[in-house]
Amino acid sequence: MEPLKHECGVAMIRLLKPLEYYQQKYGTWMYGLNKLYLMMEKEHNRGQEGAGLACVKSMTEPGTEYMFRERAEGKSAITEIFSNVQKNFKGVSPEQLADVSYARKHLPFAGELYMGHLRYSTTGKQGISYVHPFLRRNNWKAKNLCLCGNFNMTNIDEIFQKLTLQGQVPRAYSDSYIMLEFMGHRLDREVERNFRDAQALGLTNQAITEYIEEHVLMSNVLKTTMTDFDGGYVVCGITGSGEMFSMRDPWGIRPAFWYQNEEIVVLASERPVLQTTFDLSSDDVQELQPGHALIVKKDGTISIDKIIEQRGDAPCVFERIYFSRGNDRDIYKERKKLGEQLVESILKTVDNDVEHTVFSFIPNTSEVAFYGMLEGFKDYINKKKIRDIEQLGHTPTHEDLQRILSQHIRCEKVAWKDIKLRTFITEGNSRNDLASHVYDITYESIRPHVDNLVVIDDSIVRGTTLKESILKILDRLHPKKIVIVSSAPQIRYPDYYGIDMPRLEEFCVFRAAIELLKDRGLHHVIDDVYHHCKQELLKPNAEISNAVRELYKHFTISEINEKIVEMLRPEGVKTPIELVFQSIEGLHEAIPNHQGDWYFTGNFPTPGGTRLCNQAFINYVETYYQHERKF
Repeated sequence: MEPLKHECGVAMIRLLKPLEYYQQKYGTWMYGLNKLYLMMEKEHNRGQEGAGLACVKSMTEPGTEYMFRERAEGKSAITEIFSNVQKNFKGVSPEQLADVSYARKHLPFAGELYMGHLRYSTTGKQGISYVHPFLRRNNWKAKNLCLCGNFNMTNIDEIFQKLTLQGQVPRAYSDSYIMLEFMGHRLDREVERNFRDAQALGLTNQAITEYIEEHVLMSNVLKTTMTDFDGGYVVCGITGSGEMFSMRDPWGIRPAFWYQNEEIVVLASERPVLQTTFDLSSDDVQELQPGHALIVKKDGTISIDKIIEQRGDAPCVFERIYFSRGNDRDIYKERKKLGEQLVESILKTVDNDVEHTVFSFIPNTSEVAFYGMLEGFKDYINKKKIRDIEQLGHTPTHEDLQRILSQHIRCEKVAWKDIKLRTFITEGNSRNDLASHVYDITYESIRPHVDNLVVIDDSIVRGTTLKESILKILDRLHPKKIVIVSSAPQIRYPDYYGIDMPRLEEFCVFRAAIELLKDRGLHHVIDDVYHHCKQELLKPNAEISNAVRELYKHFTISEINEKIVEMLRPEGVKTPIELVFQSIEGLHEAIPNHQGDWYFTGNFPTPGGTRLCNQAFINYVETYYQHERKF
């Protein structure tokens, strides 16, 4: 219900033919640029705070630019950066614009290699300097590096220390900047290795440059750069000499998909992006495997190289529940299954009274789970009809059949997303009043005080929108009972791999567990977990465990649900309210191939994630809990 800011989106395209080929076949040498635009628009869901693109042009003369970049902030950033590119073509005649030789020689972004990025900030840092791609320049083409990615590193302090021990003095402390400098340093070493090899062969001057560009191995650069990083990532880069690469983390946390034919090599964060842009089937598109890199050399040679041995099997399950576009073949089926599996739990909350229950969903990402839930209830009703007919025990009358066969599932579009708050409204009471009207309802869509109202959402994170808007507005319909259903399990733990939910105290489930401990006089549990977390931080990475999980051992899911309702119930709302969450078992049954469930279980795939979770609880206790106890 509260939109999460989450991991970014990446898009890459390498043209494998000369620009003349695309001019002749597709009527424009801008084929690559146009396709990049489509890919980025199709990934707009992954980043609305900024966007950037970069391009490398081959066969340029010294003294002319060969790497180009555009970046912009805001929700219209994609339009802005491509409009800025098109501004370079103003004043150029149609004949010149269609002349590939002229474009290659005189026009920016008339290249063969393109890379795009869409940004969601997971650090709160704003400004154009934080928008990808990042660029590291050098007079040697092969040493120029442009980098972007969908990543968040959990051990940046260790990498920072490693750089300083080498004698480097980084100018900024962020994973993006440090990765750029660290990888740039290793790229420099790789170029210099080839420089020495070329000299040993007796080569000089331009021949050395050509040797370097033909023999540089990005796999060497990645192996010496990425081994020590802890986190979820898809790192993408291009070099001034025309190398292209994209690497996925060895746990498989963040996704990447690619496709190649005789004309192109392309990569994106989501499979349907490539399917739609290039008219492909699901089976045409390949998933980049954990620890592997897609590498395209200057001459167009394509390889999939193992950079790091796979360290786990933890593809992010939230990608399937919420983040990725629902039109992916498998994601669509998985989301429907999540909804279908909630039927039994929902029936308990309404005492099996389907006749007096209306089903709906909170727009818009929960819509597919809603369809799955409806299919589950339709199946339930059909089985019930069969039992009712079999139990008649005689030749049924028309009235008997009419009564049984008329049973059906009632569904309505009860809630409408109406407005977005404007940032100029800062006064608390005014803002809260407006927040209560973010959603609107379809009036008289249920029978007051007779019908139960079941509303499904993909997840419940903070509970803020429930408390400030949804429960208030649904109560205006005067249902007999409100049942809020989450197609995801209870979110109990933060994320440190690229999603903006790093603090425990933000989660309504965590807050409910803390309040239950206080209610039952179990303050010592909080203190014990606090000291346990501190002890865990002293352990080496191989031995560290998540001490925060101990908090939840004292309660059932139902007890936590009841406390959440108590905490989130708006003042004046008297209607009975129940919560239904997906089970962990149901999650894995619906989404069997994505085991990255740390949000719900606390089983972080990397030591860095576990370490930061323990630190988050320490921060909570020292910032909030200890302060509360003093008063």
